[in-house]
Amino acid sequence: MTADVPTLLLMIIVTSLVTSGALLVLNGNQRNDGLQYWAGGLLLSALAHALLLLYGRIPYLLAIVLGNALLSSALASFWLAVRRFHGLALHWARTLALLAAIALLMWLLQHQFASRVVIMGLILGLQAALVLWVLRQRALGAEQQRSRGALLLVCGLGLIVLTMLLRAGAALFFSLNIASILQSNLVQTLTFMVSFLATLVSSFGFVFMAKERADQANLRLASQDPLTGAANRRALMQALETELARASRQHTPLALLMVDIDHFKRVNDHYGHLAGDHVLRHIVGVLRQRLRASDVLGRYGGEEFMLLLPDTDLHGAAQLAEQLRQAVQAAPCEWQGQRIPFTVSIGVAASADTPADPSRTSEALLQAADQALYRAKDDGRNRVALA
Repeated sequence: MTADVPTLLLMIIVTSLVTSGALLVLNGNQRNDGLQYWAGGLLLSALAHALLLLYGRIPYLLAIVLGNALLSSALASFWLAVRRFHGLALHWARTLALLAAIALLMWLLQHQFASRVVIMGLILGLQAALVLWVLRQRALGAEQQRSRGALLLVCGLGLIVLTMLLRAGAALFFSLNIASILQSNLVQTLTFMVSFLATLVSSFGFVFMAKERADQANLRLASQDPLTGAANRRALMQALETELARASRQHTPLALLMVDIDHFKRVNDHYGHLAGDHVLRHIVGVLRQRLRASDVLGRYGGEEFMLLLPDTDLHGAAQLAEQLRQAVQAAPCEWQGQRIPFTVSIGVAASADTPADPSRTSEALLQAADQALYRAKDDGRNRVALA
């Protein structure tokens, strides 16, 4: 079964143009996620296929030499888009050198159709494989959930690799029996039909990748304190309710620590508010180094932090609190060549491992930890007090 090649080329051109325009609108003023490079690649693809469509009506230099160079440019732009998305260097010099080499090869092989098909099939397949390699390397280096967008992108690029290699193999080992790139046969039909599908699938995949990143950023903004990166108060309250419910189901203890920086106003007054912000970030780093993966650290408000310790009784929480207090005291904050010493007071409360325990409410646990914290401050600060 064959299809009209000019019609398939026209489908690719229209799809590429429409998708590129949609991506440029979607990208807006952002310049950090690679969408503009992907949209540029689609524009280059549309122009390349338009030149191929005009083969025989425009000079060979434009139709084949420039057309194939633009096809390679499109895949190079996709490669740049994925690298930009992952914050990698773009390597413009290598890209331009490849395009110049392709243009020269197409000029030298202007009377050898089969050789052109083999070479371009191998080059385009390799370029698509390089994009897949970048995706694989980033997936291996990041501990994250499987991205559905990345999966679509891999499928689209995989189609390109497979099609280009099959097209090159057909030209190398079998006769294509065509005199022009616009002539229809099974290989031509499969090539351009798959190119049409791959353009859609891979573009949707890249858009979904960008959307997933935006969703993750919005989730972080909704749950993280923007200054310290710790959980914000809203996220802390949700975690507290979740951990209390789990502790009740499993009959396990839950501890809560309230940590307050002693005389924090003096830090701001003496060193400035920027130094105070740095101290807040510094203490989060010190505390995190001594917490388990299951523990929750968040900024409760101002210079006050809250820690949730699942499966931890009052005795264990008191031991950890003392370790944290000593760690903070032993790690002054470095700021513009100065060392800012500071200490913390910590209030410790815990619910028992019995369902009937009246402390198994968020209000009761918070109140108990707050009262312990105030007692630590009243007793002279830089100490731990138990509820």
